[in-house]
Amino acid sequence: MKKLISLFALLALVLASCTKEAIYTKAYRFKDEQWAQNVKPKFEVDIQDTTQLYDFIFTLRSTTDYAYNNLWIFLRTTPPFGKSVREPYEIKMADPNGNWIGNKSGTIVEHQLIFKRRKVPFKGKYKFELEQAITEKRVTEVLDISLEVQPSEAE
Repeated sequence: MKKLISLFALLALVLASCTKEAIYTKAYRFKDEQWAQNVKPKFEVDIQDTTQLYDFIFTLRSTTDYAYNNLWIFLRTTPPFGKSVREPYEIKMADPNGNWIGNKSGTIVEHQLIFKRRKVPFKGKYKFELEQAITEKRVTEVLDISLEVQPSEAE
């Protein structure tokens, strides 16, 4: 029995050491579960290793009362040097049949926008600003949005 417990402990240690730690994790919680057009969550990530590939994972959490099948956002990225870039992205929330896309737990659904294996050109602070880009001045049933940056796994 002791050997079995030791084997499980060793296996857990090996598995834990294989996963890479996130270098940045932060969330922005929306007041009253509403994302107004003038609310622009900002994230600032200090990246010092320009040889490493990174995964940038934006996670949006909504309730199952969210009224649309998607959410358009603008993502403004500002590097330490150079001009910022503002690009539109679609976060798919539900398929055409109304089934939720993402991880659902009770009345909360997590949706992700993932940029895998990205390399940054400069050392320093990268700024990410998000704004909702639908035609409504305010989108409801949105809980929070987060950014996690982690080293990419080798493929």
